Amino acid sequence: MKMFIDVEAVYIHRDPVDFRKSINGLSVIVEQGMGLSLFDSGLFVFCNKQRDKVKILYWDSSGFCLWYKRLEKEKFKWPRKDDREIISLTEEQFHWLLRGFDINRLQPHKKLNY
Repeated sequence: MKMFIDVEAVYIHRDPVDFRKSINGLSVIVEQGMGLSLFDSGLFVFCNKQRDKVKILYWDSSGFCLWYKRLEKEKFKWPRKDDREIISLTEEQFHWLLRGFDINRLQPHKKLNY
């Protein structure tokens, strides 16, 4: 998935959220619950209790965008074993998550610098 913004960070809200919340409700979670700034160039990712839906909130310099995905048969492999409320992912890990990979078990090769 090619985003229309430059992604500096991806923040996963680990606990499920009420998917009746839209931009305003999710914004409150980001600022008050997660303690993060909405206006940074990051993606804020939320999942529902059944783990079959995901919402992504971000600021694109002129307004808020809300992206929504619903799986028809599968479930997202949502990170659960961590004590942190917020999990930060790389853009690559984010793509893995959306494609159904378990990011807790998948690690890319280490980058080598010569």
